[in-house]
Parts: sequence; C-alpha cells; structure tokens
Amino acid sequence: MERIDFYLHNLQSLMVSNHRLLAVDDDEDSLLLLAQTLARPDRSLATAQNGKTALRLAQTWQPSMILLDIVLPDLSGFDVVQQLKQNAATANIPIIAVTALARADDRQKLLQAGCHECVSKPYLLEDLELAVDRCLDLSTLACA
Repeated sequence: MERIDFYLHNLQSLMVSNHRLLAVDDDEDSLLLLAQTLARPDRSLATAQNGKTALRLAQTWQPSMILLDIVLPDLSGFDVVQQLKQNAATANIPIIAVTALARADDRQKLLQAGCHECVSKPYLLEDLELAVDRCLDLSTLACA
C-alpha cells in the first residue's frame, strides 16, 4: 500500500474556512513558510511533498486553489498541471506556480500549461499574497 504524506494546517479553521489551499513542494521549509504566510481564519491549508499526493488531494479535497512547485521528486509540476487540467473534477482549480524557474520563457511555458500565476523563488511575501488573492477571486467566481 502506498503511503500518502500530507499535512492539514489550521485544522480548527477547516470547519469554518471559505477557502481550501493546497501547497505542493518537496522542501519542508518551503511548505512551512507557505503555511505561516497563508494562515488566515477563513482558510485551511493542506500540504503535499510530491505530485502523486497532490493529484489525489486535488481530486478528493477539492481545494480552492493550488500552489505548486515545479521541480518535484516523482512528477514534474508540468505533469501535475497537465493531469489536473485533463480531469473535469480539477480542471477549474486555479494554480500558482511557485518555482525557482525564473526565466521569461519558463514563465510563459507555465502559463501556457495552465497555471494562472507564477511566483519566482525567492519571492516577496506580498507578491505571493497578491497572487493568492487574485486566484481566490477566480475560484470564487467559478463557484458562483
């Protein structure tokens, strides 16, 4: 049986949260920073450290948006985006690529693949928050 590694942050807010965020990164420190940065009473956050777990969580947990590292140990972020976009249950979930791939052509490829936003590592916390707010606005419109 395959082990699924993920962590649900801010469990108390799960009952009242308006937004479910899924953060995917193989680096635990990056996930911790995302969890601390994105913590709000109206948000719950789950984290995954690989692409397969991210795909499973996206399907079952139906997050409002996904923050996705592109360099993962099992699947590339591009593969994850492609599979999410091909699945009717996950195709409309906004995705923010949070990546060290910072060249303009990398950014263009990510947007063409289906990411709604790209945030380059290292990032300013304000830039990340703005990107998250824009994607949550998209998610809210899609649900309306």
